[in-house]
Amino acid sequence: MMQTNDYIFGIRAVMEAIEAGKEIDRVLMSKELTGELAQELMAMIRQRGIVCKKVPVEKINRITRKNHQGVVAMLSAITYHRLENLVPELYEQGKLPFIVVLDGITDVRNFGAIARTCECAGVDAIVIPERDSVSVGADAVKTSAGALLHIPVCRERNTFSAVRYLRDAGYQLVAATEKASINYTQGDYTTPVAIVMGSEDTGISPEVLRQCDTLVGIPQFGKIGSLNVSVAAGIMMYEVVRQRLAAE
Repeated sequence: MMQTNDYIFGIRAVMEAIEAGKEIDRVLMSKELTGELAQELMAMIRQRGIVCKKVPVEKINRITRKNHQGVVAMLSAITYHRLENLVPELYEQGKLPFIVVLDGITDVRNFGAIARTCECAGVDAIVIPERDSVSVGADAVKTSAGALLHIPVCRERNTFSAVRYLRDAGYQLVAATEKASINYTQGDYTTPVAIVMGSEDTGISPEVLRQCDTLVGIPQFGKIGSLNVSVAAGIMMYEVVRQRLAAE
């Protein structure tokens, strides 16, 4: 058996899956893998822009002990959207767009919780980068209580290019960060807006932060250093909801 619900293993099986147009989240390939067939697979991966990670074979063994030949393709639970297609559609629909950008979020549970709140708050799309980020697998869908099956997720090459595209498309980019000088309630969310959230350990990357129009902070009075990112994202989202309802 070359396939489970979450992954496909074996060089030819993965090549066939790519040719068949299956939605592949990423490919894990053994660092030691060589040979013409492996090179052919790599060429297919590059041509289609699929994320590929070279890993020790032990990591693949932890996924399956069957004859994987040094290759496992992790299947996506959804079909990803592209920002360049989604953004014009939102404007054409007459919406006041509301997007959440996640920069470097790697914890599946946090991602699922954020996605669940996004769906409840009427967010139009979630943006994640291809690398150093969570992706939409079965665990993420389960943690989101199925929300990820109902909200578009755009997986872009990197967060920097995504936020720059949104800024050029007329979005106000609001970053939630400890480096902010104003309270999150002082931001204006009544225009097309993208809320940018960073990872709990490093926050939003400096290059992405520089692209943002407004830096806002959530007041904290306890002794713990920071809020859980899913809680902080929820606070930010519902401030957008509050302001927009008040403006109606």
